[in-house]
Parts: sequence; structure tokens; C-alpha cells
Amino acid sequence: MPQRILIALGSNVHREYNLPRAVRLLRRDPRWRVLAVSPVYHSPPVGGKKQDPDFFNAAVLLETDLTLEELHQALRQIEARMGRVRTDDKFAPRTIDLDIVFVQGRKANLHGSQLPDPDIFHYPHLAFPLADIAPDWIVPGTSTTLKHIADALRPSAQEIYPMTDTDILSRINAFSHYGTDQIFEAEENEVYDPEFEALIRKILIRIGENPDREGLRRTPLRVAKAYDFLTSGYTTTVEEVVNNAIFHDGCDEMVVVKDIEFFSMCEHHMIPFFGRVHVGYLPKGKVIGLSKIARIVDVFARRLQIQERMTNQIADAMMDILEPMGVAVVVEASHLCMMMRGVQKQNSSTITSAMRGLFRKDARTRAEFMNLISDR
Repeated sequence: MPQRILIALGSNVHREYNLPRAVRLLRRDPRWRVLAVSPVYHSPPVGGKKQDPDFFNAAVLLETDLTLEELHQALRQIEARMGRVRTDDKFAPRTIDLDIVFVQGRKANLHGSQLPDPDIFHYPHLAFPLADIAPDWIVPGTSTTLKHIADALRPSAQEIYPMTDTDILSRINAFSHYGTDQIFEAEENEVYDPEFEALIRKILIRIGENPDREGLRRTPLRVAKAYDFLTSGYTTTVEEVVNNAIFHDGCDEMVVVKDIEFFSMCEHHMIPFFGRVHVGYLPKGKVIGLSKIARIVDVFARRLQIQERMTNQIADAMMDILEPMGVAVVVEASHLCMMMRGVQKQNSSTITSAMRGLFRKDARTRAEFMNLISDR
């Protein structure tokens, strides 16, 4: 049975790069689902030397079927991949810490250490981010919540504060929600993802290019950033993008949002396809913020896809979160894998549809929707 677990993150070596990278690696691992990521906190080192650099700390809430031991080993593998070398000095500077600190609803023991981690009662840099994403979690055997713990520590924690730096926040959030052109720029001396960039460099060499020439020197970094954004659907959940924007309402008339632009990538050739999505639903006591429908589209579009599957995934997600009387989705798209290669038919387009509930059962309801989206 899946269990929900809180992971504490910390870095004081290349922290602006390593903390966001750790979040990306956690989001992309298929062995769990990341449900929430806390704000980033700036905090002084604990127990180390005064000249040691300050930390960036955060927390992640994930859900997994792994045992605690299996999760522990997986987190250690991510740490090693990021260059973390553990020593006997527990206060030594580190590229990344990924520690299991709390299992929802139960006490546990991991390698002789208690869970919940007793340190959360004493260290604000642990308690604050945990309370941000799981404020109502109760310490087993008590009536104390994580919010109570954080509130008790705040008066003596003036040196610990949430980051407002837009750069670090965009690195954490941009690829899981909406990015801007700015995040793709290669800043001077920026380190992003050396492993990914090395792969792009090999591709450039393989096709006969010189990755060291002026125009291509930072291309591997820019491509790594672009691919992270264009495949960010793997690291985003419908629950995250909806973010409680579901409202109880007596409305039972059809709601239609049409002409939602999308861009995706064909899983057969990794070449883009793009177009428009039209979504309609018949509410049954609940409505959703209109912008959230576009975000749901992007959750599934920003993956390697086929149009038929994406259409059904959007419809199923709308049914799951709203439980409406019915959902209709129509996708119109142009595929560059067909336009640029193969038969090279530049003016071709593909239309797919998915009908659920009354839209599938009732021809008049379906016809009304199709009429609304075709009315230009």
C-alpha cells in the first residue's frame, strides 16, 4: 500500500544549482510520485565552522510503494550521482542531503534512527519547510502537528527565512509549471546538468558538428534546459496544477474551453506535434478554474506522446477530478514527423476525440459540444 513520506533536502555546495537539480531528479523518478515541494529556506550551518557557507533547505512530500529501506537506498544513489561523499563529519559541507524524516501516520526505525526525526523539534531549517507542505500531519502518539512545531520555533529563528530570489525559485518551479524564455538562457559560468549536457555534446559530434565552435559552446546547456521544460509533464501531477481550484456550485450547464494551444513531442521520432485542444464538461456540483484546464492539457502534452493517448488522458483526468456528468475532448494537431519527413505532407492535420459520460451516451449533448467548438 502506498505510503506518504517527507524528505528533507539541504545543500551548501553550489546550492543554487544542486537543490533544484535534486528536486528535478526526485520528480523524474518513476518509483514514487512527488506531491508537493516546499519553499526554499536560507539558513546558517548547524554545528560546523562559522566560515562554512550557508544552506538552502527545502522539503518534498512523496508517495511510494517502496519500503523505507528501498527508498533510503534510492535517495543515497541520487546523492552519489550528485557528487555527495558521506564522511564521519556530519557537519561537513555537502552538495546535497536527501533524508527521510517523517512517515505519515506511523513511527518507524531506519538504521537505528527514529522516525519522525527528533531533530524536527529543534531545528527550524527542518521544521519550517515540512510545515509548509504538511502542516496538519500529527506526530504519532501526540496531538502535535508540524505547524505547531514550526510555530514554536519561529521566535528564535530570525536567521532562517524563505528565499525570494526569483532565479532559485524559477529553477525549482519553472519546469513543473510554466516557464519563460529567460530560463533557457545560458548564463555566464552557469552549471546546469553536466551529464545531460555531455549527452547533447555527443549528439553534436555524431552529426558532424564541432561543439566547441562559438555558436555551439553553450548549446548543450540550452538544449538540456529546453528538454527539461518540454518534458516537464513527467514531473508534474494533475493534483499539483489544479491546486484546490475546484469549487462547489449548482451549475449543471455545459462548460466549454476551446482553442487551447499545445505543443508536444511524438514518441516515435521525438519531433514536435502541435495544435489546439477543445474541452467541455457537464458539471455535477463542482466546477474548476478555467485556466486549470489549460494546465491539465500541458501535464500530458509535455511528455513524449501520441495524440490518441493524450486525448484520452485529458478526458480521464477531468473525469477523475470533477466527477461530472460527462467530459468531451477534441484535439486537432499537425505532426512535424509527417510534415518534415516521411510522406512530407505539409497541410495534413489529425483530429482525435474522447467522449465520457453523457457526451458518449447522448447524441444531442455530443452534437451541442461539437457545434460550439466548430462555431468560429
